[in-house]
Parts: sequence; C-alpha cells; structure tokens
Amino acid sequence: MRRVEHVMGFPVSLRIDDEDVPEQAADAVFRWLREVDARFSPFRADSEVSRLDRGETFELSEDLREVLGLCAEYRAATGGAFDVRLPGRRLDPCAVVKGWSVQRAAELLTAAGARRFCLNAGGDVVAAGGPWRVGIRHPEHADRLCTVLEVTDAAVATSARYERGDHILDGRTGRPATGLLSLTVVAPTLTEADAAATAAFALGREGVTWAAARPGCEIFAVDSDRRVLRSPGLPTVRIERAA
Repeated sequence: MRRVEHVMGFPVSLRIDDEDVPEQAADAVFRWLREVDARFSPFRADSEVSRLDRGETFELSEDLREVLGLCAEYRAATGGAFDVRLPGRRLDPCAVVKGWSVQRAAELLTAAGARRFCLNAGGDVVAAGGPWRVGIRHPEHADRLCTVLEVTDAAVATSARYERGDHILDGRTGRPATGLLSLTVVAPTLTEADAAATAAFALGREGVTWAAARPGCEIFAVDSDRRVLRSPGLPTVRIERAA
C-alpha cells in the first residue's frame, strides 16, 4: 500500500509492505495528522495553540500538555537554546509537534497490525521492519546525498537551512543559529529524533556533542566549515561527503 498526501504544510508519504493491513489504517494516519494540524498549528487562528497564545483558554488538552512538557524539557536540556516562546513571537511548538504527531501515527499503524512500513513526513522518517535505506541530502546541493543510512525500527530527522533558510533561532540570543549547515539524528522514535535535531541545531557546534550524548541517539552533521561529523554507531551504508 502506498499513499501520499499534503498535510501540515509538507508532503507525507506512507508505504506499507504488509499485505493484510486494511486501507483504513492509512486513513487513520492521515486523519490524525489533519487533526493535529487543526489543533496545534500556530498559523491557524482557531487552533488550540493560537487560542492559548492569545490567553483565550487555559483548559489545555492532555495532548497539548504533553507537547508543552516536551518543549520545556528540551529548553531546560539546552540551556534555553531551544525555546518555543521567544520574546516578541507567537507560541510555536512545531519543532516538537511534527515528530510527536508522526510518531503517534506510526503507533496507529503498529496497532493496526503493520509490521513493515515507512512513514516519511517532509523528509523525517519513521521506519518499521526493514532494513530501510534513508538518504541524507547534501546541505548545499539538492541533487546530491551526503550519506545513506540503513535503519530498522528507528526514526531519522534532519534540521538544516536548505528548505526554509535561517528559521531555527538560538533562544539564548533570539538570532538565527550558527555553526551548522545540517544535523541529522537517528533515534528510537521520531519524537526524540526531530526535537533533538532542532534543539541541537539551535545549540550550534556544541549541539553535535549534545545530541550524540543523548541515550539511543546517533548523529550525522555538516558544520559551517563543511566538515562531516558523525557518531561511531551511525548506521551508514555509503561513505559520507560534504564537499
């Protein structure tokens, strides 16, 4: 089974290799992601996040409490470099919501009996069964890869400048993060991989060591001097390059 839909501002593709998983399982995945977009997007005036930001509600859903708890955890872990409440800006928990919601979607698939699938949300991937090969895009050349990973029952997320420019800010300064061109995290869940990748990118060069030290995480990074940095356990199947 294969499906592609545009949700939360990016393409989401799903491939399920099991023959006995019903189409309704894929329906549930995309229904959930559309619900998340409606509830948590800071770009929708009627979302729960926007209403909270305007002080119109203090009755938070259990899901939003969980998301904000994760945001607080990463803020503390990075000494404020990762911050979803920057002064002068609206509350924007997207850096946590994306990975958290796609991981939840993957859990819906598992509950429906899927054993081998790949869920790709705008380049961030949850893979089950496998092994699956995941290419890591070169941060300066859209038609080239830096490396290829081989993952089984894991998640991969990348933070970089190449899609949205200097959109990741260092919460300690309020200015665009510097020091890295891209940073990829491989982790047991996309909740961890995506948030850790963004938090590490916000930290700059020190984020490489910070992310690599997190339990279960492996990293691949290209710094602003175009040096490739990788943790020893990174599951690569192709030689890395950044030149």
